[in-house]
Amino acid sequence: MLDPQLIFVIFLIFLALIFDFTNGIHDAANSIATIVSTRVLTPKQAVIWAAFFNFVAFLIFGTAVAKTVGKGLIDISTVTPTVIFAGLIGAIGWNLTTWYLGLPTSSSHALIGGYAGAAIAKAGASVIIASGWYKTLGFIILAPTIGLILGMIFITISTWLVYKQTPAFVNKWSRRFQFLSAALYSLGHGGNDAQKTMGIITGLLFSAGLINKFTVPLWVVLSAHAFIALGTLIGGWRIVKTMGQKITKLRPIDGFCAESASAVSIFLATYLGIPVSTTHVITGAISGVGASKGLSTVRWGVTLRIVWAWIFTIPAAALIAGFAFHIISFIF
Repeated sequence: MLDPQLIFVIFLIFLALIFDFTNGIHDAANSIATIVSTRVLTPKQAVIWAAFFNFVAFLIFGTAVAKTVGKGLIDISTVTPTVIFAGLIGAIGWNLTTWYLGLPTSSSHALIGGYAGAAIAKAGASVIIASGWYKTLGFIILAPTIGLILGMIFITISTWLVYKQTPAFVNKWSRRFQFLSAALYSLGHGGNDAQKTMGIITGLLFSAGLINKFTVPLWVVLSAHAFIALGTLIGGWRIVKTMGQKITKLRPIDGFCAESASAVSIFLATYLGIPVSTTHVITGAISGVGASKGLSTVRWGVTLRIVWAWIFTIPAAALIAGFAFHIISFIF
């Protein structure tokens, strides 16, 4: 007969993968919004393209982000399966709420907010590792800013390179290059976001005494990438509309520049081991591309609504998780 604690751990692993799946659903919009809104691919074709590169990202990126999430934000000695459980409830609850409202918030920040909220509910604020949070919180500002600046730079250079060409020529080649930029963005998305779930599962295995040191097992890597890819296949069409249509009108060359700018930013963050928000980066890049044509071309009211959702994500997920921890502790 299986040990009840082992059954609980297996259940939590599955729940973490469900979060990963909702991450794919929620963030599918980031991967495909531009390529769909520019009509380079149909929504069905786009999600298949993005899901494939979400999955194969494990061949390129390591596990630096997973280590930051798993043991670099919270004192792992205080983490228990119950903390993980409550943290996942907080993250999934906020993800589903914002998905329903059509808001492209950060699944990454929902996860770390839930994780922190549950840990604080158990052991107080002393469990927070400040050095890990400085980088993560800093990139809430830096990520969209970098995306915005690179988006403006890329569209300016691209426009200068093709200014003597006909619109038909520009659209033809922009559409072709957008296959590459969308693939690169999806690689970055899979490489950074799937690692967050890897960090949570590895922390769970460590806290339950199933592994002796914090090393991400291969089966965890493959499972996380598989579930985020599956979620991307399902797609988040409410958020696709916000990202691809409501911020600014995109042409194929705009989509190429926004995706390329985002990919560069995410690759850098993943290399540095920072759990960056891919949502923040692509939103900033799209806004930057639009702003290069004039500030009035960007619907800043929509962008501001998205920014408010960003600000509330970590505390909201933390509150849900903290509440869930107290309920779980009371029941069990």
